Amino acid sequence: MSAHAGVMTREAMEQVFPAPLVVGEKDRDLPVWPIFRQELTSTTIAAYAFESQDFASIPGFSGTPFNLLIALDPNGQFMDVRVLSHHEPVFLEGLGEKPLFAFVEQYKDLSLKQSIKIGTGQSKSGKETGANVYIDGVTKATASVRILNQTLLAASLKVARAKLGYSEGRDPDQIAKVRPDVFKSMDWAGLRKAGLIHQATFKNRDVEKAFKDTAGEGVDDQALQQPNEVFADVYVAHLSVPTVGKNLLSADKWAYLQQRLDPGDHALLILAKGRYALMGEDFVRGTVPDRVSLNQQKLPIEIRDLDLDVALNLPPELADAQWLAVRVIAPAGLDPAQALSYELHVTRSKGMLFPELVTKSFAIAAELPHDYVEMAESDQKTWHGIWLDRWWELAVLLCALAVLVWALREPPWLVKHPQRMAWFRRGYLLFTLCFIGWFAQGQLSIVNLTAVVQAAVAGQSLEFFMYDPMTVVLWVFVAFTFFAWGRGTFCGWLCPFGALQELISQITQRLGLAWRRVPQRWDTQLKKLKYVVLAGLLMSAAVSVTWTDRLVEIEPFKTSITLNFVRAWPFVLWAVAMVFLSAFVYKGYCRYLCPLGAGMGVLGKLRRWDWITRRSECGQPCQRCRNDCAYQAIDKQGAVDYDECFQCMDCVVIYESDSLCVPRILEAREQRAVIPIQAVVADAADKGQK
Repeated sequence: MSAHAGVMTREAMEQVFPAPLVVGEKDRDLPVWPIFRQELTSTTIAAYAFESQDFASIPGFSGTPFNLLIALDPNGQFMDVRVLSHHEPVFLEGLGEKPLFAFVEQYKDLSLKQSIKIGTGQSKSGKETGANVYIDGVTKATASVRILNQTLLAASLKVARAKLGYSEGRDPDQIAKVRPDVFKSMDWAGLRKAGLIHQATFKNRDVEKAFKDTAGEGVDDQALQQPNEVFADVYVAHLSVPTVGKNLLSADKWAYLQQRLDPGDHALLILAKGRYALMGEDFVRGTVPDRVSLNQQKLPIEIRDLDLDVALNLPPELADAQWLAVRVIAPAGLDPAQALSYELHVTRSKGMLFPELVTKSFAIAAELPHDYVEMAESDQKTWHGIWLDRWWELAVLLCALAVLVWALREPPWLVKHPQRMAWFRRGYLLFTLCFIGWFAQGQLSIVNLTAVVQAAVAGQSLEFFMYDPMTVVLWVFVAFTFFAWGRGTFCGWLCPFGALQELISQITQRLGLAWRRVPQRWDTQLKKLKYVVLAGLLMSAAVSVTWTDRLVEIEPFKTSITLNFVRAWPFVLWAVAMVFLSAFVYKGYCRYLCPLGAGMGVLGKLRRWDWITRRSECGQPCQRCRNDCAYQAIDKQGAVDYDECFQCMDCVVIYESDSLCVPRILEAREQRAVIPIQAVVADAADKGQK
C-alpha cells in the first residue's frame, strides 16, 4: 500500500457523488474516500469510495488491470461501481463498452455478504436476495468479466476488513476448508478430549473483578454473596465439522443443517450453563446475538442465529443448558485453520432514570485440530471454478490434441493414402475453426504475447491467463511441440483464422479460382515483414498500453473468430480482406503479416530435429515437393525451411506415395524393366542345362 495508483481527485469525486452527499478527506494511510450523507442536523457515513487498482491490481488480457471506482456502504452493499479504465481487447472496438458497463451495473445493491457468482448456461441468472446471487456474464468476454469480478471482490474485501470489521484473515479464496471426509464417532467427553469442544468457566468473582473501579462495581449482590459460584460455563464448537455435527445431531438433522448452509458457510455452536443467560429477554431469533460475538485475527466476524430447532446429544449435566447455533457466511472470510476468539458480553447498569451502562467482555479461545481442516492451496483461486465449469470442453480439446499427435507421427494408415489424408486434414481444420475458434473461443493471439510484456514491465504475475483454460491448454501444448515440430503445429493445425483461410482457399479452388504463386525473391522478402510487425508490437507493449491496443488490430482474429464479424465496418473490412486475400495468395496473411506467426517462428527455433524425411534426389533433380508446397517453404535444393513450414504434411504424403513421388515412380519402372530380363536369362540357362 506504499504507492497509491489512484487517479481520482477530490473534484472528480464530488462530481461522482454530488449533494446531498459530501466527500470527506481521503484517508492518509488507506486510499479510501469517506462519503457522508447530511441528515437534518447530523452527518452519517454513507459509503467508502476507493479505486480497485489501489487494492487489487489483477492484470486483464492485455496485461493491464481494470481500474474500478467502488462505493461500499457501511453494511457491505455496493452503492456504486464504475469502470474508470480498462484495456480489455474484446471491449475495445470489439463488443464495445456498453456490455461492460451493463455488466458492472448489476453489482449495485448487492452485498459482500452474498456469494456473487457469474451466471453460466447451467446456472440461474438474475439477482436474488439470498446468500447466493447470480449475475449475467458477457458472451465472448467470459474470462474478462471474471477477472473484473475477482478485482472488484478482492479490493472490496480489503476495504471491508479495514473499515467494516470483516475478518482480517486471508483472501476467502485462499483460506483453509473444513474436511468433509473426516469423521470419528465420539461422545461429548471424547469431543472435548479431541480438542473439538472448548470450555471456559467464569465465576462470580471473575466478573466482579472485571468491573472493579467502574460504575458497575458492586451492583450484583449475588456475585458479592457467592463469589465462588459459577456465573457462566461456556462451551464452543465448530458444528460444521462432521465429527462434531454428526455426533451432536441426528442423521436427519445433520442433513437439514447442510441444506441451511451455502458453500463456504460455517455453523458454530455456543452453549452456556449458569446464572447468566446466553440470550437476553429481548433476543429475536434469526438475528445477531448481543451477548456473544466472534473475532479472528483482531477483527470481528458477524455471526447470526440459525434458529435451529433441533435436539442435541448432550450429557445429562448439560440437558438444561441454553445454546445457539450461529452461521458465518462465506464472504466473511473465516479461516477454520486459524484461532477463533469468542467473547461473552456482560453489561451492568447503575442508576434509575438515566442509568450508566458498563460492558465487559470475557474471551473463550478455540482452535480446530489441523486433522479436521484442509489447508489452503493456490488452486483454490477463483479461476479454479472456471476450469471445472469447462471440463467437457477441455476434455474434447485434449482428445483432439491426442489425435493430432498421432497424425503428426506419420502413421502409414494415414499418410500413404492422399485422399484419406486430405479428408482428415479438412475435417480437423473444420474442428479447429468451429469448436476451438467460434465455440470455445480458443484463438491464440498476439495479445497473449503483448500481455506478457506489459505484465513484466508492470511487475505483475501471469496468473490472469488461468481465467481462460482453452488458451492455457493450447499454449502448453504448442510450447511442447516447438521442440518436436517447430512453428507448424499451431499455424498449420490449431489456428482458427488459419483454418478459415485454408478452407476458403479450398472452396475457391474448387470453383476454378487458382491462387497465384508469389515469385521466390518477393516471397523471401515479404516473409520478413511479419517479424518487423512483431518487433513493433512488442516494443509498443513495453512503452504504451494505449498504442498497443490500437496496433494489435492488425490481427483480424478478434473480428473474425471472437466476434464473428459483428463489429464496426473498418475492422470487418480488414478481416474480410485478409480472408479474401487467401483466395489469391495462399494464406497470405499468415505467411507475410501475422505477428503471432512470427512469434511462433522465433519460438519454433527450439525444434531439436528435422522431422520431414528427404531423399538424395530431392531438389536435385526432383522438384515435385517444392512445386507442390503452397507455403513455398522448400528451396531448390530440397531443404525444408521449418521457420515457414505449416506442417500440412503434403510433402510427407508425396514422399510416401508410389504414384506421386518421382524417385519412387522411376525406381518402380526400373524394377519392372529388370524383372523380364532376369526371366529371359534364367530361361536360357535352364535350356542350356537341358
